Amino acid sequence: APVSPRVKGGYVGVILCILLVVVLENKWIRDKIRDNKRNFRHSSGKLEQGISRNEFRNIIRSQKAVLAPLTRGGNLPFRRLCVKYGANVTYGEMMFTKMLLRGDATERARLRVGPHEKYYGAQIACKSINDGVTAGKMAQEAGATFVDLNCGCPIHEATKRGLGATLLQKPSKLRRLVEGLVSGLDPLPVSVKIRTGKSSDHITMHQIVKNMGEVGASAIAVHGRTQQQRYSQSANWSQIREAVKIAEEYDMPVIGNGDILTHYEAQAFQELSGCATVMIGRGALIKPWIFEELCRDTTLTPTPEERVEIYRELVGYMKDHFRDDARGKRMAFYFLPWHFNFFCRYRPLVPETFQDLSEDHPLIQSSRAISLLLGEEREVDPLENLLRSENEKVHVDIAEILWEADSDAEAIDKLKKYGESDTFVDLESNARNEKRTGRRTSESTKNADNNGGDREQMEETSDNFVAG
Repeated sequence: APVSPRVKGGYVGVILCILLVVVLENKWIRDKIRDNKRNFRHSSGKLEQGISRNEFRNIIRSQKAVLAPLTRGGNLPFRRLCVKYGANVTYGEMMFTKMLLRGDATERARLRVGPHEKYYGAQIACKSINDGVTAGKMAQEAGATFVDLNCGCPIHEATKRGLGATLLQKPSKLRRLVEGLVSGLDPLPVSVKIRTGKSSDHITMHQIVKNMGEVGASAIAVHGRTQQQRYSQSANWSQIREAVKIAEEYDMPVIGNGDILTHYEAQAFQELSGCATVMIGRGALIKPWIFEELCRDTTLTPTPEERVEIYRELVGYMKDHFRDDARGKRMAFYFLPWHFNFFCRYRPLVPETFQDLSEDHPLIQSSRAISLLLGEEREVDPLENLLRSENEKVHVDIAEILWEADSDAEAIDKLKKYGESDTFVDLESNARNEKRTGRRTSESTKNADNNGGDREQMEETSDNFVAG
């Protein structure tokens, strides 16, 4: 049947509306990038971008620590919190360049640079020079000080695309890629983040560090684990020391990464390896004030009430970023409850008690020993007990209270009452029962299969309130 003019007009109207939305969305993104660039100013009023390769290297060498690129955790409000506590160099969350260049809204959002970020690195995941250069120029327009190529991410989402740690398997190909990025983005500094290799019997770090120095990478961050190890074993800082010796020939600073939870561990690892500075990831997620600890060379032990105030700072930054309305709250709550998976692992690790232990084994991998030394009890202060909860349902409730509270005092009062409520007690009891049941099932299956292996290591990983 023929379509009436009225229906045709309706189709045209719908198409025009869709086109208008696309145009407005792209304009909004361009405006945001322009605003970031305009606002990305230091106290002098000058843009902190356009620095030379040598200036960037000196900046890296002058830092006590830098904030690692963090999947999900590297959101702009959390980076802002870390900057407040002393992180001068920050990395954004890894961006897939293919998706970025196709206009993916999530990837484009990761271009955002906060006006508070002094030296910001946009981390990209790519295997094409053209894609990397195009993405790097977009990041520079948005206010990035440098671009970092991810060659260390072990997650399937990256490796199935031939990205992240997969790039470590072909040092010659990686060399050509970085050489192209350095040339195409000049004078924007280009850094690289790697692991030591695919596995313990396939270490490619030495050749890669040499190659990166030869093609002009401005810095290289070395995570002292292989792709296969992920986070299951302690980082190998002796191998990072080997990378430092190679990089010295090219005046390329090495950033050491892996297992840092305290200022005294950071100092010990830096002395052991000789690296220019250290990169902190999970340690910052657990206690964002770790950068202040390093700057002041001391251990901070905030009370539960003081930690609530810090967490409310993060809530405030999220309201600034996402807006304090229903839509903003939905966006923020993709991140906020998740952060409590790490905040709950905080313990006061004073050097008098824990420094000797840290010399034998990284504290971020030593939950049981820490519990024994602390004489860990469940009958602690109700607020402390609440903040230590590993229950994700509790994390959502904590986030709700922090979001809705009008003041620190109100948030603390409501959290204390919630920590003493039957609701919380029941949630914790159910979680403990599920955990016990899960352990029994796991052990029964393991014994039935007679697979052998290290049960202690399995339990250490599953129970670890620090390692994540």
